[in-house]
Amino acid sequence: MSSTQFNKGPSYGLSAEVKNRLLSKYDPQKEAELRTWIEGLTGLSIGPDFQKGLKDGTILCTLMNKLQPGSVPKINRSMQNWHQLENLSNFIKVMVSYGMNPVDLFKANDLFESGNMTQVQVSLLALAGKAKTKGLQSGVDIGVKYSEKQERNFDDATMKAGQCVIGLQMGTNKCASQSGMTAYGTRRHLYDPKNHILPTMDHSTISLQVGTNKCESQLWLSPRLECSSAISAHCTSTSPAQAILQPQPPE
Repeated sequence: MSSTQFNKGPSYGLSAEVKNRLLSKYDPQKEAELRTWIEGLTGLSIGPDFQKGLKDGTILCTLMNKLQPGSVPKINRSMQNWHQLENLSNFIKVMVSYGMNPVDLFKANDLFESGNMTQVQVSLLALAGKAKTKGLQSGVDIGVKYSEKQERNFDDATMKAGQCVIGLQMGTNKCASQSGMTAYGTRRHLYDPKNHILPTMDHSTISLQVGTNKCESQLWLSPRLECSSAISAHCTSTSPAQAILQPQPPE
């Protein structure tokens, strides 16, 4: 099997756009820091090309044996592609046993085929942070420490007492007062001092919230009342059949 069989051709369209976006997130400064950190721990030179220097997996497996001795018992020195991919797979498996989060891992093809070097950089930075969390001292300050779990155990009495406490997210009832509130079932009146509206003296006054009956009249209702009275008087003097058959006088 040739060494170029695993290499992909150029990307086009959406694949090229995704690849370019991933490459734009790659940080050359972080690469220089990772190079110094790896070479300082392993004593091996990566070379001018970061991806080609780590592609065969020998330096990465040596790095894991420095962080966790004996974790990679066999390191393939062959130039065959499957041997190099086996080294990368062993390195990824040991990172899991070392305590790395699955989201921080990269795939073998991300490094071997240079498919996603940004993810490779993220994984190596997370590995440096995990080593710092475990107390590794190195000449390069790289990586962020993992957060440590802080467990607290409370007895049943403390847990029950906490259920009676109103959290601040629900608000507070301090400095609260019911002064100025009207009794249930009564109206709440609105007064406008600019219009010289006097306060109500009894509950028979219609408040502004309910509306007003000023300037109202029933003059427009009078024709209907007279018409309805005439019809009722006429209907009582005749039978229902006569009322139907008898022609009505024109209005």
